[in-house]
Amino acid sequence: MLSKYPHAKHPIKSCHWPVEQLPGLTQEDQGRLQNCGITTTKELIEQGKTGEARVALANKLEVNIQYVNKWVALADLARIPGIGWQYCGLLLHSGIGSVDQLAQTHTQRLHQQIMRLQVSTMQRRDLCPAMDVVQQWTEQAKILLSCEC
Repeated sequence: MLSKYPHAKHPIKSCHWPVEQLPGLTQEDQGRLQNCGITTTKELIEQGKTGEARVALANKLEVNIQYVNKWVALADLARIPGIGWQYCGLLLHSGIGSVDQLAQTHTQRLHQQIMRLQVSTMQRRDLCPAMDVVQQWTEQAKILLSCEC
């Protein structure tokens, strides 16, 4: 099978984190996930692979499907080594909901979206990651996807 991103030079591995490191999860949410046997972002991604699986998980956790969709998106983005749990929330709030979407996004446009978000919410341009960092994220997303084929 041909890779979707043939220019990937160096394989990278997905990073997985304890669910409590994902931004925005309350201790109650963390407890619910742990009670369902989900302690890592890898387990969350695996149990939320399809829309049907996310609905079932939301029912099992007794939470709105929107929360499960958000958590799975955060876990997916956190797989990228340069993003991790530290920047996955920033990307999600900037309109990026998956590694695949990130790989297809133009770096300059994404950098502008992140800059707008930082300025509108924090009134600080200096908190925006540099263009070369955002470029690294998009490249890592492409490499990660090419390694999964």
